[in-house]
Amino acid sequence: MKTALIFGSSGLVGNHLFDYIFNDNYYQKIKLFVRSNINIKDSKVEIIYDDFKNLDNLKNTIIGDDCFFCIGTTKKDTPNKKEYRRVEYDIPVNIARIAKKNSINSFFYISSIGANSSVSNSYLRNKGQVEDELVKLNFTKLAILRPSLLLGNRKSFRLGERIAQLIMTKISIIFTGKIKKFKPIKATDVAKAIINITKNNYKIKFFESDKLLELSKKWKALI
Repeated sequence: MKTALIFGSSGLVGNHLFDYIFNDNYYQKIKLFVRSNINIKDSKVEIIYDDFKNLDNLKNTIIGDDCFFCIGTTKKDTPNKKEYRRVEYDIPVNIARIAKKNSINSFFYISSIGANSSVSNSYLRNKGQVEDELVKLNFTKLAILRPSLLLGNRKSFRLGERIAQLIMTKISIIFTGKIKKFKPIKATDVAKAIINITKNNYKIKFFESDKLLELSKKWKALI
């Protein structure tokens, strides 16, 4: 019996990912790690409630085959620097360490285009530092997803992001050749690409937006 673990199933990508996994017979069990109540009642789904303040509480539940980490925040939503660092770096790294210790085979991480542990931008630096730590853990399969601007409707309204979506969608035609990886991508396409990656052995660990879009177009044939 194959088990998927999803962190961040209420987010823009995580929500679609859960829907696709739920309706796919590839996994017989899904564990959702959430902070607030969700109304899902199905024998296929196990819901684990936690505030992620003490990850030791999850050591006996982070058990399965493939772990999908889709949690993220913004400085607007999390203005406290210490808390922002905890959400963006501490939580994903420590969950990955527990997953590795518990012999989970595959780890999928939603990063960002431009992620780099050496840059000054704190968002991209945190993402890059998480990537560096994940590579060190040497999972059997590691997929680090680096989408460009995500397109879709979030549960929480972000004015700046919505404006960026409108502008980038209008000029997306210019993103060709070497800069095509900067083209905005639908959250649904990222989720579809993840489904593709779970079922194939790609030699690469890093998936930029253009590659994710390419893989998303093949997902239906894999269901």
